[in-house]
Order: sequence, then structure tokens, then C-alpha cells
Amino acid sequence: MPLVDRPSLDKARYEMEVCNACRYCEGYCAVFPAMMRRREFTDGDLNYLANLCHGCKACFHACQYAPPHQFGINVPQTLASLRAETYAQYAWPRPLAVLYRKNGVTVAVVVALGIALVLGGLAFLKPEALTTGQGGEGAFYRVIPWRVMAGAAGLSLLWSMLALTMGGIRFWRDTGGGLAKGGAAAQAIHSVLTLRYLGGGHDGQDGCNDVGESFSQERRAFHHALFYGFGLCFASTCVAFVYDHFLFRAAPYPLTSAPVILGTAGGAAMMIGAGGMAWLKAVSDPRPEARQVLGGDYALLALLFAAAATGIGLLALRDTDAMPVVLAVHMGVILSLFALLPYSKMVHGLYRGLALLRSAAEAKQEGS
Repeated sequence: MPLVDRPSLDKARYEMEVCNACRYCEGYCAVFPAMMRRREFTDGDLNYLANLCHGCKACFHACQYAPPHQFGINVPQTLASLRAETYAQYAWPRPLAVLYRKNGVTVAVVVALGIALVLGGLAFLKPEALTTGQGGEGAFYRVIPWRVMAGAAGLSLLWSMLALTMGGIRFWRDTGGGLAKGGAAAQAIHSVLTLRYLGGGHDGQDGCNDVGESFSQERRAFHHALFYGFGLCFASTCVAFVYDHFLFRAAPYPLTSAPVILGTAGGAAMMIGAGGMAWLKAVSDPRPEARQVLGGDYALLALLFAAAATGIGLLALRDTDAMPVVLAVHMGVILSLFALLPYSKMVHGLYRGLALLRSAAEAKQEGS
């Protein structure tokens, strides 16, 4: 599997050199201060800057050298293209980097296979489970045994965590290595949790330029809904684990229980966030966009929306004859989501977080 294409690196290096000479956008986000700390740009530096960019597009609309100027500076588009290529470069194991090519198709095929595997497995091994209504405590496990459900989800998640860890190590080493000290981790976590660099502009309060030159906080709000909705769903799963293993209460749980309340709130937030971000991508100004990566973006948003929607559908239909089929579809979607964590746009969270950590460490070292 080839590394990042030279044309992408050469274009990013050219634009960073022009920006470093101009410096009009030096206060727009974390990219420009990190750029200004360098007089030359290694390939690792460019990969770092690409993942540090949040794509707020403020610099594009402020740039006096943006198209149609002959310099053709388009930092959001250039770094977005390079960023997508870094996902394949750092993928582990290396042969699976091919999954980033036509990533939208990859996600669609994996989800279809995941659903077919669960439904087909049930139809072959336990056909009566799909046609017999279930209800009451332990109903889910009478359709899919707990050991099968937990084992499949656990193995796919453990594999993804291993692949993400290896990819993160490769990224960190390639972009400079070393240890981050002096409170840099706390600053990076704060930037992640607040989506600080989706603020746009010099004051970081106006928002992104998704639709033309007008500023908006919509992308930040939708991203927050998706991010924290996912967190609530994870919290729901953790609480359900406590219910099952320590309180000896099997799912499904009452509507007023903590797992259901957390999961419902999280699922609704995920649907709002994923739907909102897909809408913004559809109506956004195409000039600063890297249109070739949008297929993978839409596919991931659709997968996250489906994970939330099938979970809420399972809650609504859990006492009906449709429950076994809905459970199988939901399980197939969740397994696909876990398996695709290191091989989809989802990986941007890891590399962006590490880039923010390096940025915070460099800033503290510069100020010391």
C-alpha cells in the first residue's frame, strides 16, 4: 500500500510556505500557529497539520490568494484531501488500508454483510427465534444468547481498539514522537470536548463558514450532538453491564431505568447530529471542500444514524413480534460500526486528538 501521494504533499507544502510568508490568518485556528513554528515542512509535519485542521473554512474566505487568484491557495480543501490519505497511511494492518479507497462503498458493503450475517445466522441456527414474539426480562437473550452477543461485540471492538492504537502510534512517531508534558493533555482534552477550533475567525466565537462567507455555529452544534450522543449511548451500555452483572437484571429494562433513559437521549442526539451534519455537507459551499472524500463522510454519518435509529426502533418494538428482526438488524449495524472504527472517517477523532495534543505541547514548550 503506497503512502500519501507526493502531489498531495507537494501541494500542501507549497500552500503552507505561502501561508507562512503571508500570515494573515495566523489567529484563525491551531494550524497557523503550528505552521509558524516551522521554517521547513517534513512529510510528517504536513500530515500533522492536515489532521490539526478542523475544516472551518474561515481561512479560505479570508485569503487574498484563494481561487481564482493564480496562487490558488485553498487550505481547507488541500488539507482535507491530505488528511484522508493519512488515514490509509497509518492504517493497521497495512493491507487493510485499501478499505479507505472508495470508503463509502466499503462502509455500505460491511454494513450489508453485518446485517446479513446476523439475520442469516439466526435463520439458519435458530429460525424459530425470528418468528416467535418475545417479551419480559431476558427477551433479547432468548433471541440472541448473551454470550454470542457480548462475544461478537467484544471481539470486534477489541480488534478495532488494537488497530486504532497501532495507527495512533504510527501517527505520533511520524509527526515527531516524544512525550507531551506540562498540562498539554488537559488542554488538548478541553479543545476536543468544546470543539474549540470549530469556532472559526480570530475570536473563535463566530463559527464555521459552511454556507458561503456567513458564519454559523450549526456545524459545531450538530457535531456536539453526535459526539455527546455517542457518549450517552456508551454510558447506557456501561450502566446496562452493571445491571446485568452486578444487579442480575437482564435486558430489556423498564422505560424509566437509567440504561433506557441514557440510550434514548443519546440515540436521539446522534440522529439529530448525524442528520444535521449530512444536511450541512449537502448545502455547503463546494469550493473549499474536498469533494472526493464526501462519499466516506456520508456513509459514516448514515451508519451512525442507523445505529441510533435501530436502537430506538428496538425500544419501540421490543414487545411486538417484530422485535427479533429489529434486534438482529441493530446487532448487525453495531457490529459493523465497531469493525469499521479504524477503517472509516471515524478515525479522524483519534488523529485530530493527537494533533491537538502535539499542538498544545509545542505551544507550552514555546512559552516556557
